[in-house]
Amino acid sequence: MLETLRRIVQEVNEARDLDQALQIIVQSVKQVMKTDVCSVYLTDFSNHDRVLMATDGLNPKSVGRVRLKQNEGVTSVVCERAEPLNLEDAPSHPKYKYLPETEEEDFHAFLGVPIIHHRKTLGVLVVQQLQKRSFDDNEVTLLMTIAAQLAGAIAHAEASGGIDGLRQSSDKRLMHRDRPFRGLPGAPGVAKGLSRVLYPSADLDAVPNRHTENTEKEKLAFLNAVEATRKDINVLKLRVAQLPEEDRALFDAYLLILESDSLIKKTLSKIDTGLWASTALRDVVQEQVKVFAAMEDEYLSERSQDIKDLGRRILVHLQSKQDGVRSYEDNTVLVGDELAASDLVEVPPDKLVAVVCTQGSGSSHVAILARALGVPAVMGAQDLPTSKVDALNIIVDGYQGCIYINPSETVHKEYERLINEEAELSAGLETLKGKPAETPDGVRVPLYVNSGLLADISTSLESGAEGIGLYRTEFPFMIRDQFPGEDEQAQIYKQVLSTFAGKPVILRTLDVGGDKNLSYFPIKEDNPFLGWRGIRISLDHPDIFTTQLRAMLRASAGQDNLHILFPMITSIDEVKEAVNLVNRAREELLDEGKVDIHMPRIGAMIEVPSAVYEAESIAKRVDFLSIGTNDLVQYLLAVDRNNSQVADLYDCLHPAVIRAVLQVMQAASKQQIPVSVCGEMAGDPAAALLLLGMGLNSLSMSTIALPRIKWVIRSFTQQRAKELLEQALQLEGAKEIRHLLNREIDNAGLGGLLRPGK
Repeated sequence: MLETLRRIVQEVNEARDLDQALQIIVQSVKQVMKTDVCSVYLTDFSNHDRVLMATDGLNPKSVGRVRLKQNEGVTSVVCERAEPLNLEDAPSHPKYKYLPETEEEDFHAFLGVPIIHHRKTLGVLVVQQLQKRSFDDNEVTLLMTIAAQLAGAIAHAEASGGIDGLRQSSDKRLMHRDRPFRGLPGAPGVAKGLSRVLYPSADLDAVPNRHTENTEKEKLAFLNAVEATRKDINVLKLRVAQLPEEDRALFDAYLLILESDSLIKKTLSKIDTGLWASTALRDVVQEQVKVFAAMEDEYLSERSQDIKDLGRRILVHLQSKQDGVRSYEDNTVLVGDELAASDLVEVPPDKLVAVVCTQGSGSSHVAILARALGVPAVMGAQDLPTSKVDALNIIVDGYQGCIYINPSETVHKEYERLINEEAELSAGLETLKGKPAETPDGVRVPLYVNSGLLADISTSLESGAEGIGLYRTEFPFMIRDQFPGEDEQAQIYKQVLSTFAGKPVILRTLDVGGDKNLSYFPIKEDNPFLGWRGIRISLDHPDIFTTQLRAMLRASAGQDNLHILFPMITSIDEVKEAVNLVNRAREELLDEGKVDIHMPRIGAMIEVPSAVYEAESIAKRVDFLSIGTNDLVQYLLAVDRNNSQVADLYDCLHPAVIRAVLQVMQAASKQQIPVSVCGEMAGDPAAALLLLGMGLNSLSMSTIALPRIKWVIRSFTQQRAKELLEQALQLEGAKEIRHLLNREIDNAGLGGLLRPGK
């Protein structure tokens, strides 16, 4: 069974489009299960009809034409129950509906299993037989397993154009589309531009479709890469000269392939058609791999891996010449499967207009950085074929999580209107810049910004921010190829502190690990979010930590606005040890004659459940608390914030999150120290209302969110916010709580502020 399933799945994955994949499914399943019929019905979500999309055994002319209403036929029973239906005699079932177009009157045995993707029943996979009989358990489980494998492909096709788009190739659907690819809202806003795909190195399958006008240059680059690969293989061959001849045959085979027309000439021929060298190589290697993999002889079939390995070796040399310093067009929309914060930083700020990533969610660090940069982002767009969308016109809707490729004029005009509306809203919010964030009943709530780049410091100041509530010091580490030295760090921190002279600046100590890695300090873990990260790394490497602390203290000389924040605190011992290292670093500097260095205010981040319960004890040993709601939500709800599969479970208005934040507030109040929220919860208008009701001392958010939150604070009294908090605490779900708060904001005439939220 497993071998059969593997073969079917492999053939489906190699299909050119879903139409062909469905035909492979029905033909293969019919053959394997020895049934008379196999069919696939898909749900048309525009009207919930079940449409016959493929069959082997029924009248082929009925494909695409036969439709069953939502409650018609035995297939509707499968969909309603979302479980298999095994009938010995289907025509005797009360829900059975005879469809003359299919010519199925002679078939009796029926087995249907649902095709389910993320709780959504996409369709039904059906087998039928002439005689009356029940299918056995092995047959049922085989069909269920195949349906589960098919679900992902169906979901992708539905995202790419629904029922009407199933019979088109993905290339054709990309040429002109009024239906978007869907992901998750990452950063608010709407933008249009030209897509630029970033792809991982030495991965043939990830190479994008890219063209060239200089074919001769590309051909020369390819031939040079081939020659470099030939030299590499000869070196490897010399290293194993002591091995028997049969063991060295692999390298001779590689050299023969490099001389063959099947690889070299075909690649050169494709480059002549205008393809980029890497794209041409990808296509030829994939063709050759498919040919060898299909061979029945096991030895020859295994040679497909040799072809792929050789192609990868050539690609490495091609990329070493192609990459260099990347250049970017105006209005660049950065697209990739796994983008890093450094990828965004590499694009000149005046050229980057939006970000699209097939992985991650709105709470991943790429999305957070996009918000800090003020550019729209869509995350978790799993169905987007990144290799096929390079250098295409693209519209990114960061509010709805939608991506339009080569949009029609109608879609283009509609988004032009939305962009203009956004500009008008921003202009209205601009009038609040010089006004304080103060409630009508006189409660002042300082609004700070989250930052991490020197490039956006001046923008943060111009936004009306009253300080920096979170400066992510890891970004300068992430964009370098080695640890920055003490002098270099001190210079960066001094610029931040001096720009906000007289206003608080909270520098968070190095917070790497999880989804923030340093190329020169690799951390490989099975579960990085529960592993070596944040303060744990700093305390385990006092050399790195002390260097950073000294740099911060030196940068604060002559000023009194430095606050130091420790991330990922889980115990009192970590706080004690970190504070001791700050004291030691200051004493060292004083011994060195730097007498104008004040002891900074020290804070701890509350972002894991243990810190919530230890909040009062932690508060006794620090000057302030900062609640990092991004990680706190992740850990409280057991939801990986980079996993788009569970992103809909991640909500900062979950009752458990609200109660945890309130508990931290109460603990800090007992010790009479201030509390700030520096996570993305602070930039959510609905959540800000609750935080106002809790009596938060300050909020820190992205620059783009600041005017909206100021408008909320200036529009509601704290007393009203407290009343809403009490109501929210009586509710049992995040959706109910958000509905309550959004309705209140809308009733206040501030509905336009809700577009960035959920």
